[in-house]
Amino acid sequence: MPVTLDKVDLPAKPGVYLFRNSKQRVLYVGKATILSQRIRSYFSSNPDRAMIPELVKNSDDIECIVTNSPQEALILERQLIRQHRPRYNSMLKDDKSYPFLALTKEKYPRIMYTRHPPKDAWRWGPFPNASAAKQVIQLLRSHFGIRDKDCQGENGCLASHIGLCRGPCVDPEGYPLLVRNVRRILNGDASKLIEELASEMDEYSKAQEYEAAASIRDTIKAVRTVTSQQVILSKVYRECDAIGIGIKGDLAAIVVIHADDGVIKGQESWPLIHRGDEGDSISRFVVEHYANRRPPKILLTPIPLSDTIQDWLSERRGSNVDVRVPMRGDFVTLTNLARQNASMQVERMSNKASGSLEQRAADEAAALLSMDSLDHIVCFDMAQLLGDSRVGASVCLRNGRPAKKEYRTYTVKGDAMDDLRMMKEVVERWIKRVEDWPDLLLIDGGETHLAIIAKLLKKHGVRDKMELASLAKREETIHREGHDDIILDRRGRVLVHARDEAHRFVNKFHRKNRAKKRLSDPLEGVSGLGAKKLQSLIRHFGGRQGIKHASVADLKTVPGIGPSLAQRIFDSLN
Repeated sequence: MPVTLDKVDLPAKPGVYLFRNSKQRVLYVGKATILSQRIRSYFSSNPDRAMIPELVKNSDDIECIVTNSPQEALILERQLIRQHRPRYNSMLKDDKSYPFLALTKEKYPRIMYTRHPPKDAWRWGPFPNASAAKQVIQLLRSHFGIRDKDCQGENGCLASHIGLCRGPCVDPEGYPLLVRNVRRILNGDASKLIEELASEMDEYSKAQEYEAAASIRDTIKAVRTVTSQQVILSKVYRECDAIGIGIKGDLAAIVVIHADDGVIKGQESWPLIHRGDEGDSISRFVVEHYANRRPPKILLTPIPLSDTIQDWLSERRGSNVDVRVPMRGDFVTLTNLARQNASMQVERMSNKASGSLEQRAADEAAALLSMDSLDHIVCFDMAQLLGDSRVGASVCLRNGRPAKKEYRTYTVKGDAMDDLRMMKEVVERWIKRVEDWPDLLLIDGGETHLAIIAKLLKKHGVRDKMELASLAKREETIHREGHDDIILDRRGRVLVHARDEAHRFVNKFHRKNRAKKRLSDPLEGVSGLGAKKLQSLIRHFGGRQGIKHASVADLKTVPGIGPSLAQRIFDSLN
């Protein structure tokens, strides 16, 4: 039964509310300064957003989490959206795959380029341009010697010898200062840092401590070199950001233009899943964008932001953030430029999506499974021959196309002889190494395979990171937990393609493995001894050791093994 207002009793306090369906899946997450008033607006006869009637119709319950302040509700809302990925919320497209820069909080911090930064680390990002983020790390390491390995600092390493690391084995006392300077640069305090360093250099120079002054001079030069790079200016060091949005259906593009002292320094473009409300999409983006980076002094937006978001931005910056919707002057020129670029980007994205058969197939399969996207699929399959050459493989599809650099092969290490336990071992090894979680983990098998792998994912605490499905060959049936089985038609062709590609890839690896073993296995070269007769031999003698110790007379007792073949087998083994 659809939820009604008389069934909802929420307090007049700040907090977060969640719309859930009959299966307890979260459909929408929102925040409110006063929960009771905000929820009442969803049952208005004239709702302010097109998606609201459909949301209310599909929801069976509304629950709330009360917070101490609207700012706390803002943070909690963001966390819940990232956790549940609700169907009706606007959110960054493929936000799981964007990289971060992080500094660990160890005694001697390490700098990291990662898509899943540690929770207790300082972090900046996410960055839509992965190569730009890597360039930042290269600059910081070459000029400041921030380490990137978890070394013990005892024997030194190559990085320390070539000047890329000034960690515990080189300068343990001076390393914390390097870390502080790098954090200030990434936080956008470069100009203030340069002023302080210049003053310190002058003092050393007056005291005729020229070596110390020269060292600080080199540091100033390094800071200027790093901050002069377009990539740093466009990501971190900015005083004015202008946001523009372009919308086409449920696809949107948001462009952020960074300017400093009136000069445009760079631009970022972000694809967005849009749910019909421009204000909601802009608000979601602002919270996501500035959660791990320092907000600018001036933020230009196409629509006003709530007081809660403005207060949160000022809190994040440590000083007041001036949020404006410009109506005249130079700032209007900047916002118009951002809007025009966003419109161009969304048009380009739309044309690219509609022009790609593979992307269209992925989108159709996503709609069939009631998922937001299927742009990233990982599929597993296994292969073996009589318990020998036990192997597995995973293939990856990006936007419907095979991403062959992300294909992986596995040799089963345990003693499992059945496909089910072999797949469990291989998937568990994959879980421990994966950085970029897919939209869908697809396994070749039926409901039993699905239940075992689902249990494995829950054990490792990653069940909510992705959707899980199994594809049975019989009638091409998709099984998913909590969903009805679906017999695939043309709309599910990308899933069948993923399964077939995994099957092809694992069989290719299996044949290669067997070919290597054949060189050292005399039975593989026996004329007339095929797979079925070899299977009979193994079953009859209980394994290869039994065959090796059998006489010609013993070999002849096996069904299908004649005297001449028995002699050839005996000769090959002896």
